[in-house]
Amino acid sequence: MDSRPPAARTPGAVRRRVTDLATLALEVAREAGALLLERFGSPARGVGSKSSVTDLVSDADRDAEALIVRRLRAARPDDAIVAEEGTSRHGTSGLSWYVDPLDGTINYLYGIPHWCVTLACADGEGAIVGVIHDPSRLETFTAQRSRGAFVSQRRLAVSTEPDLGKALVATGFGYDAEVRRRQGTAVARVLPRVRDLRRFGSAALDLAWVAAGRFDGYFESGINPWDVEAGILIVREAGGRATRLKGIGDDPRPAVVATNAAIHEALRTLLA
Repeated sequence: MDSRPPAARTPGAVRRRVTDLATLALEVAREAGALLLERFGSPARGVGSKSSVTDLVSDADRDAEALIVRRLRAARPDDAIVAEEGTSRHGTSGLSWYVDPLDGTINYLYGIPHWCVTLACADGEGAIVGVIHDPSRLETFTAQRSRGAFVSQRRLAVSTEPDLGKALVATGFGYDAEVRRRQGTAVARVLPRVRDLRRFGSAALDLAWVAAGRFDGYFESGINPWDVEAGILIVREAGGRATRLKGIGDDPRPAVVATNAAIHEALRTLLA
């Protein structure tokens, strides 16, 4: 049951609230991006591993997350926060923030300018606001539910390619050897049936680029909610389709497939 007073539930009040959330997400993502960009290219500090020796985290990840969480707590103390590096908290407002302070950590640590900050605010029906900020390219992808998706104030639209065989598709890999074997099996099925595959190392940017029509599709298993909440909203608001799957092939972990509308079922069927 919605505990807000009736005046706060009018269409105008709801629109203003979503706009305020979007403004906050944009400001916070850009602040974190500025912090990361200032350190980009310098020797990394505090580098350690998480799930495996190939799954890295650094002080840059931690400090960017601390900045984001601090700003969100100050502005929205009753909201829940689900953050990649562990500074999560419960909330009472019915809204949850999904935070990946640095998606593409390996790229960042190797000096490859393909990484981003991604934030989403979600209610019980999914994301209502999403931001993917790419400081290296000065591009910020944004979306609000039912209001379209944009990059730097230009409206986004997915590609119109109707033929899976002519599609440029992105994917990503996990960090565990067995996980990678399973993902390799999926890649072996897809690669002969598409124009080509790309693996650039940031799930959030893969989704943003589907929304921008740079990729025709994207799939990945073993994905975390903070990686994709913003991107799924942005793809859908750009006219695409994004589906969560229980697994891909013999990989039972949660997966995402995002494409333009024309090739969605063909790619889903290929991955089943």
